[in-house]
Amino acid sequence: MARVCQITGKRPITGNKVSHSNIKTKRRFLPNLQTKRYFLAEEDKWVTLKVSSEAIRTINKNGLYSVVKDLRAAGEKI
Repeated sequence: MARVCQITGKRPITGNKVSHSNIKTKRRFLPNLQTKRYFLAEEDKWVTLKVSSEAIRTINKNGLYSVVKDLRAAGEKI
């Protein structure tokens, strides 16, 4: 599976690694992704999501069911 957050859509971005002598080479900045299992009480089942730390905060704030409902409306299979 790709390194993409299922909720926020965060992906790796590119930038430069800069050495002490100011030589620039390409590098990747990876998002802070975690694989988390959540219990969806409305459907009485466990859901596994690959989420960033920002998405975990979004789930805590808005609730898991509303986040999953928005994902399903966008066409994501959960």
